[in-house]
Formats: sequence, C-alpha cells, structure tokens
Amino acid sequence: MNPPSYRNRIWERYATCFQDAPASFDVAAADRWGRSYAYYLRHWLPCDQKAAIADLACGGGKLLHFFKARGYQRVRGVDISPEQVQLARQVLPDVTQADALEFLHDSPSSYEMLTGLDLVEHLTKEEVLRFLDRCFSALKPRGRLILQTPNAESPWGSALRYGDVTHEVCFTPNALSRLLRLCGFVDVEVREQGPVPLGYSCKSTIRFILWQLIRLGLKTCNLAETGGAGSGTLTRNFLVSARKP
Repeated sequence: MNPPSYRNRIWERYATCFQDAPASFDVAAADRWGRSYAYYLRHWLPCDQKAAIADLACGGGKLLHFFKARGYQRVRGVDISPEQVQLARQVLPDVTQADALEFLHDSPSSYEMLTGLDLVEHLTKEEVLRFLDRCFSALKPRGRLILQTPNAESPWGSALRYGDVTHEVCFTPNALSRLLRLCGFVDVEVREQGPVPLGYSCKSTIRFILWQLIRLGLKTCNLAETGGAGSGTLTRNFLVSARKP
C-alpha cells in the first residue's frame, strides 16, 4: 500500500512551516519540557542506562535530550523530515532520516524501549497495524512501547485531530489499547497529560486542582448521558505504555 502522496511535500518543510521550530536546538526549552515528562513517564523508563532506546519520529530532539540528560547511553532517533533530523542531530549524532516503518523492519528484537510521541495519528489505519506489529517485533522480550497521541475522548479532541493536515486518524484510549492487545502487547496502561501536581511549579499545582474539578464535571456529564464514566482520560493528549511479553 502506497502512503498518501501529499506527505513528502509537507515533511520537507515540517519543522519551519508546521512546528515553527528554531534553526538551533533550544536547550532551555527542552529542559522545561522535560520536567513535565519526567512526571508523565514515571516508572516507565528502563532502570538500566545502557538499555537500547529508539525514539520514532523524534522530531526536533526534545525526547532525545531528555534521555541524554538522564544518562541513557544507547539512544537513537529516526524521523522522516530532513529539517527535524537536522535539529535532532544537534542533540545526538545517531539520528536516521527514514520512515519509521522501514526503520523498524530492519530491527528485529533490538530494543528495550521504543517511543513514538505524536506519531500514530499520522498513519492510515493499515499503517497503524503494520506499525504496531513492527514495534512488537523490534522490541526485546519485556521491552516497552510508549506512544503519545491526541485524545478523541477529550472535549477538545477534534481541535487536535484537525489541527494538523497530516493527521489521518484519532484514537480514544480504549481503541488504541485494544489495538495494542490485538498486536500481542500486554500490561497496557494509559495516562493523562494534564498539569503536573507537585514538583513543577505552584501554578502547575493550582492548575492540577482546577483540572480535577473540571474532570469531575465532565465525567458527571458522561455518566448522566450514558450511564458510564468512560475511560476518565480527558486531556487533549494521552500517553499509553505497553510491553512485549
């Protein structure tokens, strides 16, 4: 199956035209970003700093910087956009310009962890299943896959779904969890990406409290309409972790 033809033109200028990315990697901004992701990814990261990690669709390299700052020694990235690759190589030299599906095809049982932030929504339905199968194959036993994607269950999900013309699909936590299990993954865990409750800033803590009140209201509306509370994952994006048995 051939990918949609519009992609190449967009990927060529994705960093400048769609991400408003600077020409040089912004270390300070990446450090701020990483403070929240230290909370989002808690207990999911490998204990062994020599674990083999690949960041799929690594973008401008923020997650690569996150891993590097925490002492991980065997980290590599892959991205299809030449502009994104140029930025990411300012963080780590081992960044490959390639389609993530093709990259995974050549990497059987190679990694303890694979990450893909804001990736699966850019794939067609056929490609999503192929991508998950190849992630499963590329992981070592007990290896972990972490994905981030817009949340179709959020009241603002459609804004993210259609905020990027390259988005092909949008998932609810339930839908993506079921696909992961279909492809053989176990220990599926979903997390919201809301304000960090403690340790980030006083403002973030206040936002966290306000968000809990808003969540309660949204869950009550859902309960009144359907008789169920849904997944309870209501932030605009969500993270999901799954393991290979």
